[in-house]
Amino acid sequence: MNLEKYIRVVEDFPVEGISFKDVTPLLKDREAFRFAIKLMSEEIRKENVDIVVGPEARGFLFGAPIAYELGV
Repeated sequence: MNLEKYIRVVEDFPVEGISFKDVTPLLKDREAFRFAIKLMSEEIRKENVDIVVGPEARGFLFGAPIAYELGV
């Protein structure tokens, strides 16, 4: 699955020179979100983590599902 089509890039937001990555389309699509969580979890699992911290707004959205997937 190509996740790039679920991440909208907003140029010069919130200030000039910044490319903001809007993950709202990813969050709206159940299958894409599940795939993203599995994909990130596979990479993180290689590090043998025992805790997942999800700071800031997007961390809250992805941290808990990844922790659940990892069983931590």
